[in-house]
Formats: sequence, structure tokens, C-alpha cells
Amino acid sequence: MELGVHVMAYKFLPYDEQQLYLLPASIVEWVRDDSLARFVGETVDLLDRRGQLDGFYEGYRRDGWGHPAYHPRMLVKVLVYGHSVGVTSSRKLAAGCENDVALRYLTANQQPDFRTISDFRKDHLAALEELFVEVLGLCQEAGLVKVGRVALDGRKVAGNASLDQNQDEEWLRKEVAKLLAQAERVDTEEGVHQSTFLIFARSSTWGSLSS
Repeated sequence: MELGVHVMAYKFLPYDEQQLYLLPASIVEWVRDDSLARFVGETVDLLDRRGQLDGFYEGYRRDGWGHPAYHPRMLVKVLVYGHSVGVTSSRKLAAGCENDVALRYLTANQQPDFRTISDFRKDHLAALEELFVEVLGLCQEAGLVKVGRVALDGRKVAGNASLDQNQDEEWLRKEVAKLLAQAERVDTEEGVHQSTFLIFARSSTWGSLSS
């Protein structure tokens, strides 16, 4: 019997890595309607329509000149989703934008590098903290007790709804502050800031040599 030729016919699902499609697959079809990625994406879009992402647009040119930047809304989604599932490393988030289905959905198949992600987080730290708390608050209102690895159920103060709400918000702010501090610590340990400095130093040196 020749190699690869089987007497009996196996019944497998069709499998061909080189399969071509008549129509390109939609990115939206990659994630389920009830997935965390879909929820984060739609929530950030909603907040953007409300004008709550306006602070992230500051610092970008409005005249259409210059090299195009990654959309702030996309980078916000990457950070909120990543931090929610416990991925705070800019390097790992950048790798996920290439390999993780949820992140590829949120980035629409764009692949920002780790320096872009890290710099965006550092440049918008306060705005990110406020937005992240807002997103988690909306999740809490929707009845969720956990978003990825982030717990939403802070200690309750029995018999006083206003105190409950205040303590819940305080709980969320502490959780978000921990996540952002962890992200900064991880990036420092992984040498992200040093890599950015070396690139800047090299480009500055090249500029002085070529001038």
C-alpha cells in the first residue's frame, strides 16, 4: 500500500490551511456576541460617541498633515481589554494584536508595536484611569460581578445605597490604579522604556551625523 493511501475512508471535517474563500471573512464574525472583546469594543464606542474619549484626541494634529497615527479609540480598547484579562505588558499586548483573536478583532487587524502601546498609556494615564472606571461601572450596572480578572464587587455598606455606590466606585478606582501601576512596573522590568530611549538616542545621533 502506498504511503498516505488508506483502504478505509475516514470521516473528518474538511481541513485545508490553504483554503480560499469566495468572500473575505468578516472580523466581526471572529468573536461571539457575548464575548468580553465585543462588550469592551461596543462600550468604548458608546463612550466615544458621548464625547468621553475627547481627552485622548488631544495632541494629535487636526490639519491632516504628518504620518498617520493609530486611532486612539483602538488603543483604548486594547488597553482596557488587556488589563481586564490580566495582560498589562505592552510587549504581550503587541504580540496579542498579531496572535490573539480578540485583540485582532479590537484592532481591526492593525498591529501597533509595544512602544506605541506603552507611550499611549503613559501619555494618557489619568484619562485612562477615569475611562476604565467608567467602563467597569457600566459593567457593574449591567449586573456583572467580574470583567475578565477584575472583580466588581467591592465591600457593601448595608442599609445605605449612597454609601454602597461611593464605596463601589472607590473599590473600582483602587483596582484600576493597581492595574495601571502594574503595567508601568512590568514595562520597566521588560525594558520597554529603555528600548524607547535607545531608539530616540540612535535617531538623534543619526540626525546629527547626517546634518
